[in-house]
Amino acid sequence: MALTVPFVDLTAVHTEVGAELEAAVSRVVASGRYLLGPELERFEHEFAGYCGTAHCVGVGSGLSAIELSLRAAGVGPGDEVIVPAYTFIATWLAVSRVGARPVPVDVRERTYNIDPDCLAAAVTPRTAAVVPVHLRGEPAEMEEVDAIARRSGLAVIEDAAQAHGARYDGRRAGSLGLAGAFSFYPSKNLGALGDGGAVTTDDDELAARVRLLRNYGMRVRYEVETAGANSRLGEIQAAALSAKLPHLDRWNAARRALAGRYLDTFAGAPELTTPEGQSRSEPVWHLFVINRDDRDVCATALRERGIETGIHYPVLPHLSRAYAGEGGPAGSFPVAERLAATTLSLPIYPQLEPDRCDAVAAAVRNAA
Repeated sequence: MALTVPFVDLTAVHTEVGAELEAAVSRVVASGRYLLGPELERFEHEFAGYCGTAHCVGVGSGLSAIELSLRAAGVGPGDEVIVPAYTFIATWLAVSRVGARPVPVDVRERTYNIDPDCLAAAVTPRTAAVVPVHLRGEPAEMEEVDAIARRSGLAVIEDAAQAHGARYDGRRAGSLGLAGAFSFYPSKNLGALGDGGAVTTDDDELAARVRLLRNYGMRVRYEVETAGANSRLGEIQAAALSAKLPHLDRWNAARRALAGRYLDTFAGAPELTTPEGQSRSEPVWHLFVINRDDRDVCATALRERGIETGIHYPVLPHLSRAYAGEGGPAGSFPVAERLAATTLSLPIYPQLEPDRCDAVAAAVRNAA
């Protein structure tokens, strides 16, 4: 029988907790309340507790979570915000949407996360914030990032879209800066049944500001205090997330076990490299990636064997049409560009059977 391994299997995830999800959705339908209700309040309380922060504010997407965090921190037109060159474009778009200018810097070769030395060199009098990304579920070097931010008076907004449950020095992602921005896109480690996001913070004023901004700038209906947004995490999504949250640590442990199997198989392989984490971090392996110079050949060979893969990311933001002439020409960020040309993401999700994981690893080693 031919091997078939999807890159992500959301059907398997949702089958595992299907009864809980059905009960959550039915509860919302029976209530007749779909926005800014008790399910959202419940999830915000639970997720804040999980992350170890005083507040969680549910919003419409991960992009909105970054954007509204920046706006709430006072970042706007004329400001510069330092971002990694190697990230999904949403990190940059959030900066542009508040009227600030994204200033890209290169990343570390073996972690793919923002290089603190490059960050320090990019700070100018106009720099207002930095958005470190915990890429793949591996926390950025937050001690160094926070130290630079303190010296320069910068707001630190964590892009934790891939890092639900990750720890750095024992603290959860989302509690390591002024605010943490999460995405609950369905394929995330903690995913909703549609789009969604959240902002976590210990700052009372920032949380209140995000709550205001997410709902058109209104605390009281029709009394608009500021030009806000329509970015609310719906009751059905909040209820589904509450149903899934108790399973998150177990699912993350399964991801770590699968990543360990991959790493054991690839140890010493001359044809590829794998990321290296930090001893002080506990990643959650949203993605497992390898780097091969023949990345496209390998992907084709795996596809012919029934194994789906992904590329994160084939076009970096500074080379996209959206930022043509703004982020810098090709060659501006050599590490990020080299990673983008060689990175291949392999299947990793909690319901992936160990023998299938081993079969994927073997196929990678045998790929021409």
